[in-house]
Amino acid sequence: MADEWVPDILGKGFEQLTLPLGVDGLAGPLVATLVRSIPNPALAWTKPLGDVDVLYVHGWSDYFFQTELAHFWTARGARFHALDLRRYGRSIREGQTRGYVDSLDEYDTDIEAALQAMGHGADAGERKRKLVLLGHSTGGLTLTLWAARHPGRAQAVVLNSPWLEFQIGAVGRHVVAPLVGMRARVDPRGTNPQVDFGYYTRAQTEIGSLPVDGYREEWRPERGFATNPGWLEAVLRGHRQISKGVDVGCPALVLLSAHSASPLSWTDAATRADSVLVVDDIARMATKIGKLVTIGRIDGAIHDIFLSRAEPREEAYRVLDIWVRATLR
Repeated sequence: MADEWVPDILGKGFEQLTLPLGVDGLAGPLVATLVRSIPNPALAWTKPLGDVDVLYVHGWSDYFFQTELAHFWTARGARFHALDLRRYGRSIREGQTRGYVDSLDEYDTDIEAALQAMGHGADAGERKRKLVLLGHSTGGLTLTLWAARHPGRAQAVVLNSPWLEFQIGAVGRHVVAPLVGMRARVDPRGTNPQVDFGYYTRAQTEIGSLPVDGYREEWRPERGFATNPGWLEAVLRGHRQISKGVDVGCPALVLLSAHSASPLSWTDAATRADSVLVVDDIARMATKIGKLVTIGRIDGAIHDIFLSRAEPREEAYRVLDIWVRATLR
């Protein structure tokens, strides 16, 4: 049974709910954490998205702290929820391997627990409120695959730089996948070589997009969590599924930077481009996730579009506002 809603670290207007998920065989209790920001119900019904619920899922080595994103939705009447998945952020418990899963399908339990708490459980019957799934990076990959396995549950999917393809492309993915799979079978929780040099975090710092209140560096380290063979195999398996084509079963908006920057050395371009993903490859893969997909390329945006400089961030919110109003009317 879920605990009670309590005040969240983000302060006034935000609450969190712990969602028990069972037991981690190596480290005790396993939980996810749902954060919510709810508009004034007396006024929400007058707003364009007054009948909308949003579920946000973060990316790798990340957690929810983007209050501006929540305010975008609540200002339009929507109920905003964000999920810190098992072994991330608010859900980390002592002794756990951060971010680890053997399969992205494991997150079905986390997502279902969150939807149940939101009133969108599988057994909820006919729903009067619309559901929007909003995912960033690895969270975008996770939600895309979940929506394809659960058609009809969501009325819209919004993806913020979703990790739909490996950084070395489809050919490179085919080459490394057997090697990763072999190591995953022998040592799934071993440590892969560190490939994050901290330039993405440096870019956000230089832009000034990381908040002071509610930000926890220990949950979002400068160079990211250590990665593991079992986790990487799970991601590559997800990429392979996307490459074959899936259907999220509803309209989808994919927001991407207009350009990529090298993750291997620091340049000022990292403050105006995606230094994590090859965005042209992601744009191509985005055409494989459904029958009605809109791709928005935002000039000057970084990997998390909503942590970019003011001008690209405002453009992203403008595109999102137009698309959401048209899609959910």
